[in-house]
Amino acid sequence: MTIHDQTTKRGLDMLRDPRYNKGTAFTREEREKYGLMGLLPDMVSPLDMQILRIEGHIKSLTEPIDKYVYLSDLQERNESLFYHILMGNPEAYMPVVYTPTVGLACQTFGRIYRRPKGLFISARHRGRIAEVLRNWPESDVRWICVTDGERILGLGDLGAQGMGIPVGKLALYTACAGVPPHMTLPIVLDVGTNNEDLLNDPFYIGMRERRLTGDEYDSFIEEFVAAVQTVFPQCSIQWEDFANHNAGHILERYRDHISSFNDDIQGTAAVGVAGILSALRMKNEELKDQVFMFFGAGSAGTGIADLLCRVMHKEGIPLAEARKKCWLVDSKGLVVATREDLAETKQPFAHEHQHVHTLVEAVRLTKATALIGTSTIPKSFTQDVIQQLAINTDRPIIFPFSNPTSKSECSAEEAYTWTNGKAIFASGSPFAPVVLNGHTHYPGQGNNVYIFPGVGLAVYATQASAIPDRAFAVAARALAGMVTAEQFEKGLIYPPMANIRQAAIVVANAVTRFFFDEGLARVERPNDISAFVDAAVWEPEY
Repeated sequence: MTIHDQTTKRGLDMLRDPRYNKGTAFTREEREKYGLMGLLPDMVSPLDMQILRIEGHIKSLTEPIDKYVYLSDLQERNESLFYHILMGNPEAYMPVVYTPTVGLACQTFGRIYRRPKGLFISARHRGRIAEVLRNWPESDVRWICVTDGERILGLGDLGAQGMGIPVGKLALYTACAGVPPHMTLPIVLDVGTNNEDLLNDPFYIGMRERRLTGDEYDSFIEEFVAAVQTVFPQCSIQWEDFANHNAGHILERYRDHISSFNDDIQGTAAVGVAGILSALRMKNEELKDQVFMFFGAGSAGTGIADLLCRVMHKEGIPLAEARKKCWLVDSKGLVVATREDLAETKQPFAHEHQHVHTLVEAVRLTKATALIGTSTIPKSFTQDVIQQLAINTDRPIIFPFSNPTSKSECSAEEAYTWTNGKAIFASGSPFAPVVLNGHTHYPGQGNNVYIFPGVGLAVYATQASAIPDRAFAVAARALAGMVTAEQFEKGLIYPPMANIRQAAIVVANAVTRFFFDEGLARVERPNDISAFVDAAVWEPEY
């Protein structure tokens, strides 16, 4: 039985449904069977010819945003063809459908919006959120990615235009790990915006009111979670791009009650820790001998530090000692014990030390050997900062993780040039290879896409009741273990992006085993974990 035999749709209804539409690939027999005669041109085009036509058109476009719009349109009309394109060349097309292009897409979302790919649940829907969820045409949703648009990448408050983020994230769940796309649902919680430009923009698509705050905001989130549990009882939630003052609070409030995680905190932590573990394999050093400096002490920075300490503790380092190896720098300088302005998440890393205001002094005085940026402050890893790091260690670890590219703390070329090629580098957004002194360095990309699709597939397959931090430590170790000696020679500390599907399956297998071992799976344990995971993978097929 084909997917088309599972629907009663015919004619234009079938052509307008991206799940069932094959476009010109419908055979003459199928055109007869489904009432499509005359609705398509006479040519019957096989899949490979469709792919050539699509890729040819994409290559004719010069601006990334135009490529984004074109692929977005393809996703809206032919789901299988869209995923064939994306899966066939993830290295080329993931930067188009997600970072860095998705940042610009969100900024201009009101102008490029075509058709709904998800739900916009606004503050006007209070008391009726379950009713809104039931308007979604699929009754068995297993993954929701949701944002309130307040902190989109490093771009700030984009309100309802943040929809591009959950749409892109869930596309990668499918493209990288094979989570069935019809079982995913992108959602924006439109609780207003404080962005004056958007409030005055005639093309802004969201609610033109100031953001909900306090008890009103919390009760709205509470109603949303309860409605999801009612309408989609087997659904897990990925919290995405919430501002720091809400992200940690929401995660802690619901993490023990529903199957959910925050990718900015836990996904970023896992990919950061994986990069650190891989970098230490490259330089043949141990965690206990490092000093880690985090520039940016929000949810992403403290999330990486927390998970890193968990990994160190598992290696036998007392938790208090592990934390002493992690230092934070925020907008007011080094986080130290004498400061009285520290959020609760920063306090475990507030050590006894003199307070210094600049990053270069913090790196010098702490003798940091690794520098991780989650600040969204572009060019903040200056030459004097990086060269001081290189004084502290022969192979400095430099991770400017802020997205998009315009917010990166430094470029790959700067990191390699200022360390004379000694840097072990990975960034949040992609950078081109750098040739220095006759040697080509291939920058790693510490993108969360190495983590969340694999975790998502494991949750989908096992129907996990919870997604604890330990699952992300397992994912980090699995990912770090994939990098080969040959890849180290090129400077890579993550698998090549061309191998992203393999990476997702490796992560999914490790996390699936963890869910079964911990009693979190809500299905019977199979004899063969690998075959079980493979059987859960959706493939785009006509």
